[in-house]
Parts: sequence; C-alpha cells; structure tokens
Amino acid sequence: MTISEIKEQICDICHKMWQLGWVAANDGNVSVMLEDGTLITTPTGMSKSFITPDKLIRVNAKGEILEAPEGLRPSSELKMHLRCYEKRDDVRAVIHAHPPAATGFAVAHRPMDMYNMIEDVAAIGAVPVTPYGTPSTHEVPDAIEPYLCEHDVLLLENHGALTVGSDLITAYYRMESLELWAKITINAIILGGSYDISRKNINKLIDLRSFYRITGRHPGYKKFDRPEDGEPTDR
Repeated sequence: MTISEIKEQICDICHKMWQLGWVAANDGNVSVMLEDGTLITTPTGMSKSFITPDKLIRVNAKGEILEAPEGLRPSSELKMHLRCYEKRDDVRAVIHAHPPAATGFAVAHRPMDMYNMIEDVAAIGAVPVTPYGTPSTHEVPDAIEPYLCEHDVLLLENHGALTVGSDLITAYYRMESLELWAKITINAIILGGSYDISRKNINKLIDLRSFYRITGRHPGYKKFDRPEDGEPTDR
C-alpha cells in the first residue's frame, strides 16, 4: 500500500470507531508502521469523526515528529504504541479505543478469560486486564509490556482496550471481535450463565489458527481458576 492509501485507511477506521460508539470526543488513537520503520499516527485533541488524511502525523521510532500539520501533535498515548512496536516485530498497527462492553470488563477489573465463543477462542484467546497506568505516562507502556509476548488484545484497567496486528485491518477486526464477544458474554450472564467450550474442543479451535492463517500471538488454553469445563460462570 502507498502512504496515501494507508492514510485513507486510518481515517476510515477512525470514522468507523466513532460511528460504532467506541470513542467519544478526542478518545482513542491509531498508528501504522511503514516499511521504513516510521509511523503514521492520529493527532491528539481531535475527534476521530473529524480525522482526515491531511491531519495525520508522521513520527520516527522514538516518537519524534517528522511531518505534522501546523498546530497538531501526536496522541499523548503514542508511548504505548511505540512499546508495542518495540517488543513485537510482527506488529505493524496498533489501535486503542473505549468500546463500551469490553471497557466495562476493564472497569470492573474482570479479564475476559472465558472460552465461550468459537471464533474468539480461535482468533483471540483469553484477554487479560493489565495493571492501571496513568494515561500519557510511561506507566501504561510499562504495564502492558509483560502481556505483549502472548496477547494481541488487552484490556487496560479503568481505561479501555488495545489491539495489535500485522496490519491495520487485522488490528481493527480484533477490536471489533472483542466488543461483540463482550456484548454476547454480558447477555449470556444476564440469561443465567456463560458456558465454556470443553478443553478438548478449545484445543481443536486453537489448532485451526494455522489453517485460517491467523497471524499474531495466542495465549493457548488457560484455566484462570474457572469452574470445570462445561459449568457456567458468572464472569
């Protein structure tokens, strides 16, 4: 893809996130790594509904501005994005948003450690809640770093969600899947309980990742002190 096409794609994703209610006001941020190692990222203090290609910013791997419209600067959460690229050489795009259902789990300090949806078991696996960090500081990247080695999707305690991918569409799909999964799980709990898939079938689903050419990391099956397979959980 050309830089121009990547910028258009970033804007499209930003608009979709706003339309879906994953961000409000100046919430959220998006970045993509280019072939030369520089990044295209969203500016701070601007609604994702207003993002256009000419408002995007180009920075180097240290976060130093290379190209920016007058008066605009990168998101204050850029440090979090840079840490993802630093620790994962397979990551080429990062999205941070506040999807309401998934963020509800983050605010409740409850990891999405259930294995109840076929697609999400295969594509995402369990999603941890990373420790609290003050936004815009190094506390947030320091908090997420231990989880990056085996997770492509993270919940940020009292903050929101973070997804990474080998490209922007992959990172976006993971955020979209996370939010739908959270909504379905909440509905299941309201209806009486969320039931995990059996461990045997979970392992089969994880093995299908290569068949479906799913990129990224997967934590595998982790018990997280849940009830025995097949029993309902209130998580």
